[in-house]
Amino acid sequence: MGILCEQVRRNMSEMKEILEERRKMVDEKATKYRTTRDEWNQKTKENTAARNELNSEVRELIVQVKEQREIREQMNELVREKKSARQEANGKVREAKSIIDQSSNPTQPQSDNRSRRGRDRPETIHSLSRELNRLESEFERGQHTGKNETKVMKRMKDISSKLKRMKSAEDSNDDLKDARESLRKAIELQDMAHEEVQKAAQAAQEAHDLMLQWNKEVDKQRDKAESCHRELRRSKKEADKSHHLYIVSLRCLHSIQDILNAMKGS
Repeated sequence: MGILCEQVRRNMSEMKEILEERRKMVDEKATKYRTTRDEWNQKTKENTAARNELNSEVRELIVQVKEQREIREQMNELVREKKSARQEANGKVREAKSIIDQSSNPTQPQSDNRSRRGRDRPETIHSLSRELNRLESEFERGQHTGKNETKVMKRMKDISSKLKRMKSAEDSNDDLKDARESLRKAIELQDMAHEEVQKAAQAAQEAHDLMLQWNKEVDKQRDKAESCHRELRRSKKEADKSHHLYIVSLRCLHSIQDILNAMKGS
């Protein structure tokens, strides 16, 4: 009987040692799981903050995109308005030129001018001056010699005489003076309208380019936000996994401790 009791006490002692080793091992694992869980929870907080910040930036960028789109549409509408004004100015220039042509050539019917356009246009101060400059330039370069030289010199003399007569006639023609002043003003309006069209078109293009730039930035930041969200889901999953293992370890630890306490009391 004494031998049996001794054997039981020896077995109990060995079991206590084994349980104590298991308790220490489980306690270490519980501590490890708790530390790992806390680390993943910290990463979850960081990923959440990063994702929320990126989503906020995306929303702000989308607002910028909308603003640039609205500016672009406003500028495109302005371009259409300015083009209409430029077209009106072009009409006034054509009208003023037509009046000048009629005043410079009162004997030439307007319908006849249209039928002969491009083939035998009426002579004007501008056309004659241009021809005279061309002939003088050709003459200086020695392009006309012999009989042709005499012919060209005669033509230049005729042109000079015509120019003097036409300019003299213009100086005494109040209607023509008024027409030229109207042309000058019409050309000024035409130039101003064209410049305004160019400015509006440039502003519309700049707004469009900026809108595309903001769109690219939206896509870039959105990709980053989605990446952070994926990391957030992963860190939460790992934190939950570590927490579960920590709880299991605690239960095992408590069970071992309960067995040890029972053995001590026996």
